[in-house]
Amino acid sequence: MTQPPDPIMNQRLDLWLLHARFGRSRSICARIASGGHVRINRQRITKAHAQVHVGDILTLPSPDRQTVIVIRVVACAERRQSAPLAQLLYEIVPETV
Repeated sequence: MTQPPDPIMNQRLDLWLLHARFGRSRSICARIASGGHVRINRQRITKAHAQVHVGDILTLPSPDRQTVIVIRVVACAERRQSAPLAQLLYEIVPETV
């Protein structure tokens, strides 16, 4: 009897951004990751190959570049999926006053 594969617990930042639909292509996601605008657990990232783990907190620029988005990584995916499924990969951390 075969067992289901183990869930993915970590992934390259550029791939995770692509699978979570924060960019339209891997090259765009790599540019976002290496641009120094992304933080993983408060550490500025300048490499697209940085590892993202389930439970990490990511700080990303919003699409309008005026604010930032703080999200918690809930899961990693093996491939890019539909937008509703991609939203299951993260949860938005509410702002605290």
